[in-house]
Amino acid sequence: MAPFTEEQIERYSRQILLPQVGGKGQEKLLKASVLLIGAGGLGSPIGLYLAAAGVGAIGLVDSDIVDLSNLQRQVLHSMADLGRSKCLSAKESLQAINPEINVVTYEERITAGNILRIIADYDIVVDGSDNFPTRFLVNDACVMQDKPLSHGSIFHFEGQATTIIPDQSPCYRCLFPTPPPAGAVPSCQEAGVMGVTAGVIGLIQATEVIKAILGIGDLLTGRLLLFNGLDMTFRVIPTRRRPDCPVCGEQPTITELIDYQAVCELRA
Repeated sequence: MAPFTEEQIERYSRQILLPQVGGKGQEKLLKASVLLIGAGGLGSPIGLYLAAAGVGAIGLVDSDIVDLSNLQRQVLHSMADLGRSKCLSAKESLQAINPEINVVTYEERITAGNILRIIADYDIVVDGSDNFPTRFLVNDACVMQDKPLSHGSIFHFEGQATTIIPDQSPCYRCLFPTPPPAGAVPSCQEAGVMGVTAGVIGLIQATEVIKAILGIGDLLTGRLLLFNGLDMTFRVIPTRRRPDCPVCGEQPTITELIDYQAVCELRA
């Protein structure tokens, strides 16, 4: 990589000064590529801080458009973006913060048919989706393709996060073996969510991604972080790989990707 420009040195000076980062660490960030599944409540703070930190390539996957109800928590978007593609709105916001990064958009819904193609070019995948079928699909694909995965989810005033390194840590299915039936767990649209909760969990995910790129600190592998905003408490629960996990276990029973929306509806 060519030497840093004067603008880059000034832009990233506060983190280059950190002994855990330095010039070599900043170079790692600039060379890294991260895929965000979702440009909404979680994807917004994650994307903003990864872009600001200088992650060189950020992919955005979202098929939705910006709605007025999104603006309470999806801080990548504004009133001027109502009715626009979330991907395009998010891309403009990220490049307004850091024009030198490359933002690639995928205005499509993640499915078993396209996920392997989409994640192939990225070092790390971040799941900021808001539904169980997508979470299980993303987990399965990342395990099968050996892609590090940051998981986060939110509900009301609560959230959770963990980091998954295939073959090294428990995967999402080690914690939650099967998707719940459709309608068993209300969505944020149905039950509500406090916007700041998305910010808290999203920034934890962004921190995990940056640490993973730099190779520093202790990741949330083998640990599930639980946040409760009403009590203002954080709890960390140890987790273990399950030998009988259907995806990452000793004898996997799930070896092909499927779309779990239909599975959840059948269970319902």
